Amino acid sequence: MKDIQMVDLKSQYQKIKPAVDKAINEVIESAQFINGPEVKAFQSEMEAYLVVKHVIPCANGTDALQIALMALGLKPGDEVITTSFTFIATVEVIALLGLKPIFVDVDKDTFCIDTSKIEEAITNKTKAIVPVHLYGQAANMEEILSVAKKHNIAVVEDNAQAIGSDYHCADGNQKAGTLGDVGCTSFFPSKNLGCYGDGGAIFTNNDELAAKMRMIVNHGQSKRYYHDMVGVNSRLDSIQAAVLRIKLRELDNYINARRKVADYYDNFFAQFDGIKTPVRGSQSRHVFHQYTLTLEGIDRDALNQFLAEKGIPSMIYYPVPAHKQKMFSAFGSAETHLPVTDWLGERVLSLPIHTEMEEEQLAHICNGVADFMKVNA
Repeated sequence: MKDIQMVDLKSQYQKIKPAVDKAINEVIESAQFINGPEVKAFQSEMEAYLVVKHVIPCANGTDALQIALMALGLKPGDEVITTSFTFIATVEVIALLGLKPIFVDVDKDTFCIDTSKIEEAITNKTKAIVPVHLYGQAANMEEILSVAKKHNIAVVEDNAQAIGSDYHCADGNQKAGTLGDVGCTSFFPSKNLGCYGDGGAIFTNNDELAAKMRMIVNHGQSKRYYHDMVGVNSRLDSIQAAVLRIKLRELDNYINARRKVADYYDNFFAQFDGIKTPVRGSQSRHVFHQYTLTLEGIDRDALNQFLAEKGIPSMIYYPVPAHKQKMFSAFGSAETHLPVTDWLGERVLSLPIHTEMEEEQLAHICNGVADFMKVNA
């Protein structure tokens, strides 16, 4: 049996190696490393896949979030509602721009923002909501958009973990990341659609916002050496775009492979009362960026260590929620009451899930968990 990894990018690469190597070599031969034809082609293909008017490639997912908020024209002191149960970048960019993060608790089943708590967090300073489509499942966007429309608030989707997820709307399906005013994603290598370095993108159907974001990513330029607004330098390079073009063609196959792994886990862990498998909400197709268990009456940290001793990696996403991080102490967020977020932070454990998993590996992982349950019965 091959060594088990949280994400096996090397084995995935071997299956697409000829196409990837050819594409990278062609970029090198062309010497068009920045904003070359590969970037433009990827942008167009991503727009077609997502069925969205505008895709703006950028350097990484954190930049994507920052640029989206910059384009909305928010002012220091404006409030942005989001979740604390997320990777730190979601909240970091809010603080970086002098905005104030307002944390709302998450739903115990889906791990996404609890839409019933959003409206009570709105004040006259609230200018945006940033829902996070965590672990591969979209938040309840229809309810979020309804509240946002009522209060004239922008919605920026953090779609770094749910690229390719279908959201089931009343009038048909839309891709996660394309429902709000702006959607943002990361192409970090371990993502479901990942490149071989850093990369990100921003999505919108709003022509005006798209024009602003295209300027912001390139030093605020409307044309070369004419700078209309303060911007940043955030570009997806041509080699990464070439890799992403190949992997985009495989994305739905990658998602199906991950969902099969999740099915295997679901069936096995159904026998344990203390192990709650991921809930697949009816509103969206879960693409399983992570496969995350919620453990009740089980020592999570002891299980994590037990599995490690058997050569089985597992991860805690995220052990310290954003509102308890020292970097946000100036906002007084440590006093924020988020009982579900705190409860989950002590109980979640993510198991390996990726496109190249073999049944022998899955059996070893599951039996490792079962062994722990027997020993600690």
